[in-house]
Amino acid sequence: MTNFKKINNVSGWSVFLLSLIAYIFTVEQTASFWDCGEFIAIAYKLEVSHPPGAPLFMLIGRMFSFLSFGDVTRVAFWVNMASVLASAFTILFLFWTIVMAGRKLLKVKMGEENMLQTILLMGAGGIGALSFAFTDSFWFSAVEGEVYAMSSFFTAFVFWAMLKWELVEDESHANKWLILIAYMMGLSIGVHLLGLVTLPALGLIYYFKKFKKVDKWGIMATLALSGFFIILINNFIIPGLPSLAGKFEITFVNSFGLPFGSGALFMTALFIGTLVFGVIYTIRKGYVHLNTIVVALTFILIGYASYGVILVRSKANPPIDQNNPENVMTFVSYLLREQYGDRPLLYGKSFTARQVAPNPGDANKKGKPVYAKGEDKYEIVDYKRKINYDPEHKGYFPRMWRDTPGDVAKYRQVTGLREGEKPSFLDHMAFMFKHQIGHMYMRYFMFNFSGRESDIQDADWLGPLDGNKGLPQVIKENKGRNQYFMIPLILGLVGLFFQFNRDIRGFSATLMFFLLTGVALVVYLNSPAIEPRERDYIYAGSYYVFAIWIGLSVLAIGQLFMHAGKKAIYGVIAGCLICPYVLVSQNWDDHDRSNRYFSVDSARNFLASCAPNAILFTGGDNDTFPLWYVQEVEGFRTDVRVIVLSYYNTDWYIDQTTVKVNDSDAFPYTLGIDNYRQGTNEYLLVDEDPRFEGQAVSVKDYLELLKDKNPALQVQYPSGDILNTVPFKAFQLDVDTARVKSLNIIPEKLAPYLTDKMQFRITGNFIEKGQMMLLDLIAENNWERPIYFNYTSINSLNFDLTEYLVQEGMTSRLLPVRKPGNRLDLVDTETMYNNLKNKFAWRGLDDPDANLNEDYRQFVQNHRSMITTIADAFVLEGDTIKAKEMLDLGMTKMPRASLPYDIPSVGFVQGYLDVGEEERAIELAMEMATEFNDMVSYHQKKNRYDRDFQRYHRSLISLFQILRRAGKTAEADTIRTMLQAQDITLPNSLRLNL
Repeated sequence: MTNFKKINNVSGWSVFLLSLIAYIFTVEQTASFWDCGEFIAIAYKLEVSHPPGAPLFMLIGRMFSFLSFGDVTRVAFWVNMASVLASAFTILFLFWTIVMAGRKLLKVKMGEENMLQTILLMGAGGIGALSFAFTDSFWFSAVEGEVYAMSSFFTAFVFWAMLKWELVEDESHANKWLILIAYMMGLSIGVHLLGLVTLPALGLIYYFKKFKKVDKWGIMATLALSGFFIILINNFIIPGLPSLAGKFEITFVNSFGLPFGSGALFMTALFIGTLVFGVIYTIRKGYVHLNTIVVALTFILIGYASYGVILVRSKANPPIDQNNPENVMTFVSYLLREQYGDRPLLYGKSFTARQVAPNPGDANKKGKPVYAKGEDKYEIVDYKRKINYDPEHKGYFPRMWRDTPGDVAKYRQVTGLREGEKPSFLDHMAFMFKHQIGHMYMRYFMFNFSGRESDIQDADWLGPLDGNKGLPQVIKENKGRNQYFMIPLILGLVGLFFQFNRDIRGFSATLMFFLLTGVALVVYLNSPAIEPRERDYIYAGSYYVFAIWIGLSVLAIGQLFMHAGKKAIYGVIAGCLICPYVLVSQNWDDHDRSNRYFSVDSARNFLASCAPNAILFTGGDNDTFPLWYVQEVEGFRTDVRVIVLSYYNTDWYIDQTTVKVNDSDAFPYTLGIDNYRQGTNEYLLVDEDPRFEGQAVSVKDYLELLKDKNPALQVQYPSGDILNTVPFKAFQLDVDTARVKSLNIIPEKLAPYLTDKMQFRITGNFIEKGQMMLLDLIAENNWERPIYFNYTSINSLNFDLTEYLVQEGMTSRLLPVRKPGNRLDLVDTETMYNNLKNKFAWRGLDDPDANLNEDYRQFVQNHRSMITTIADAFVLEGDTIKAKEMLDLGMTKMPRASLPYDIPSVGFVQGYLDVGEEERAIELAMEMATEFNDMVSYHQKKNRYDRDFQRYHRSLISLFQILRRAGKTAEADTIRTMLQAQDITLPNSLRLNL
């Protein structure tokens, strides 16, 4: 007999403390890349994040931000600490979950535990919990301000609570646990919806306890009922209640003439009244089970009520107010994530499907109306029309559905489909098993329990025989290269089979949990072939379950030595400790974020590159969210208006540009709401009229016709839609050069290039709404405010501005100066030099121990490219001293000791040759050539001719060409030999002729 409860509690909290300390030592000190900058910003000021929002995370993050005590540079750290604490609690509940599952396997009754059993159970809980604590994916989320750590906490708590409920014999007391579980699931909706997928596993636990006689029909009914509850919550409660409120709202306001909000208020009161009646009625009638269901539903809704914060804060119009969900109509769209479109699941199109004209009977069907708030009622602004696709290219369970060029190429690569070949059902299944389950789940699973090749996207997993011998230096140095020798995997499989043999019911529930948070989630999400980053963090729930089996493996091994006494059990535990040890020792360096700041520093560099009161257009998440963070939290350069070009296609975002935000004034437009309201001018189709062939048409004249809805621009389609067109291939903007000169915005060195006419050649088949508004802004702004673009936004435009862009740092300014034919780029060297020398930050980039993963290295590439650009510009101006100074700055701030060479690094070789530093240039060139050649050979050995291979191969070719032009024959011949040796094994499409 032991004091098991006390030992269990002390051991659990000890494991909690160990994981907490590890996370505190490795937590990000500021905002990471991707969504973290956005989430920290919206938590700090209670703003509105991207759909479907995370209001509970926002509120908790806000409370943690108070611990910064006014130091805005510490806000991110404390919001990150919310994830740290949530993750440590996840480990605590995992420990107790393993112990409870282990008691059943050892058939230990409460209060009858002996010391050996207690030691073994504590060892199992500790090893399983700590193994999960230091897995690649979970640790990644544990130390950053994102929703996944908190979501894992709710998932862990709910599963633990269900096991606790299973132990309670008194039904009235047990029902309290069910209510608590329901409340926690409701709260979890305000963080992330992943917690809902645990319901079938919880349902099985309930069924196995309540029904002594178990059969397949009972299990199927339980799973069906659990699935029903998932659909009820995910498809009806979360979006359905606001949708129902919207119907009441339209009826009350439009039909009855009542004030805005009256219908939603009535529906809310009616629903609450129904719930109250249901609770009272079931109590009076003694319907215990029905009462439990009604009360549980009520508590789910109480948890879900955190979403009220989104409505309240959106109504206040904060700077970050995505989708503007301030009324019922926009709130429903926000919850349904409508801006992201949808994915086919059971039936839909293949990537080969093409849009077809609607059936004659459907041509005039308008579809479901879309309402927007007018002056005194809700007005129909658009219709949700169903897009018709060729039925021959539609089918059941489509897995290859997205038709972007990158996705299409990947589909064909994986399945072997030829150009124009229609995929069959078997092709879709092949893609699902090979890529979606194989590459996008099993690979991630092996990352966590076998090993990882590197942190480079699409890296492979490592087996126990994959050593470091013969590896390129770049791969050897990569902190994301982790070798676990399959120890966690083997132990997990031992635990899996042990639970299967000892407790088939417990195993069934655990396996269901594992499948639903892993493979089933893969099938449901139906992800496209190409993702912007690795998505392993989504499936952390399945790794959590596998860690339970790792813990149970200790029992499987330990029970073989129970007869040998306490020392033998301690020996088993000590031996199994190799699992968390190998995980923490291998993963520490690539999860230690305590000395990296470049996510924030690069954001500051973007903003510091802009003149006062500027407008900066950006493209994706990583060049936007960190900027939001430094503006909204640290208050840096709030005079700059950051505009996300993809958001600019929406009316709610354009509306936000028409008002002052922070220190940034409203934008001037000629077009009004009628020209950009949802459903209006979503695309302007480019349909060149022969009368305008070879001509450029005035931007202002075109916008005037567009504003007046001139029939000359309109074309009617078979669907009945009337769309505006662009009947020419180039825009022209007349420039008042006298005014431009008076504004003193043209750099002295670029004054000779001043032009009185700017022509923007149209490069696409259509102009998006946001680009239409950009043209209006450029024309109406009349050079009053500086307009800047970053790399990604420039490449997103369907008309060409590059001839008029002047680089001033990490951004390029639109100016009425035309690039001459002999210039690659226009550079304001004076402004850019001042920015780099006096305004830019480079913290941690010269630290070889800093964890600079692929996201950081990509932004370093941009900065290296910027350095070579200004060096080239100084060389062109004849100032080789400043050119060398800039090159030396780049090599000092971003040295090879901490960052491998990349494509922009090649520019340093040319730069040093241009400034007369030939010895330095040749030394660099041969270092780079060796590194690039090793990486090319490495990819060839793996038969991996991907994006990274092509970058290294292209860089090696560039080095050869630079040295040959410079007359460095011996060195060029050395590189030629490298290339020729590679060319023997290259695919024909990549062969060279040197």
